[in-house]
Formats: sequence, structure tokens, C-alpha cells
Amino acid sequence: MKEEAILYPVIKWFHIMAAIAALGANLTYGIWLSLAAREEKSLAFALRGIQRLDQRLANPSYGVLLVTGVLMVVAARLPLTLPWLLVALVLYVLTALVGILAYAPLLRRQVKLAETPGPASPEYREAASRSLRFGALTVVLVAAIVFLMVVKPALW
Repeated sequence: MKEEAILYPVIKWFHIMAAIAALGANLTYGIWLSLAAREEKSLAFALRGIQRLDQRLANPSYGVLLVTGVLMVVAARLPLTLPWLLVALVLYVLTALVGILAYAPLLRRQVKLAETPGPASPEYREAASRSLRFGALTVVLVAAIVFLMVVKPALW
């Protein structure tokens, strides 16, 4: 029992740190793009930086969130049918699908188009616009998950 009392806060700490890393990285993307827009030569570099942050920090952190979240649910013996928990899990799956099926491929295309034909092309502008929309959707979904995890509202 004493081990569980010590282990749960440690798992929760890892969970919170992963949330900070994942969402924090995502929130920097707008700053990267804003800075790159001022200097067109830096755009491809900034986009590759965003890709690296996604691949090496944000996405692994989202994986840690899932593992530590499940561990905390099991340790606390929470039913997955709690409305705030169930909605958060559905939003997590939706976020993962948006990231894997839409955002990541769009970002890869955006990087290629930034290099050739370049940011002034209609193709690049369309890819950048779609990427921005899916990136914003991801941030909104993750912010909703954080809200549910912190507030734990009685939804019904």
C-alpha cells in the first residue's frame, strides 16, 4: 500500500510533464511560423524544426500521456465510463487520428513545397492554410482534454 501511495504521485508527475512538453511544443509552432514569415529564406528551416519537435518531443510525449494516464486510471480504480474520462479518451483518439492522418502528411507536403516551388506558390499557400487549420484543431482538442483532466466536470 505504501509503495502505491508513493508510485501514484510519481506517475502523475510524469503525466503532467508529458502534457507540458506535448502541448508546449505544439504551441510554439505558431511562433516558429510567424518568425519564418518575416524571412522567407528561413521558412523551410522553421518547418523542419516544427517537424523535429513533433517527431522527437510532442508525439513521444503524447505516447507517455497515454501510458501514464492508463496507469493512473488503473491505480485509482476509476471506471472508464466516467463522463469526463470517456470524453477525454475519445478526444485523445480523435487528436491522434488528426495528427497521423492529416497534420503530419500536410506538414511533410508543406516542407517540400516551401523548398520547391516556394512559399509564394498557390500550392504552398493552400498546404500552409490546411496545415494551420489542422494544427489549430489539434491544440483545441488537447486544450479540451487538459480541461477535462483538471476540472473533471460532471458532464451528465
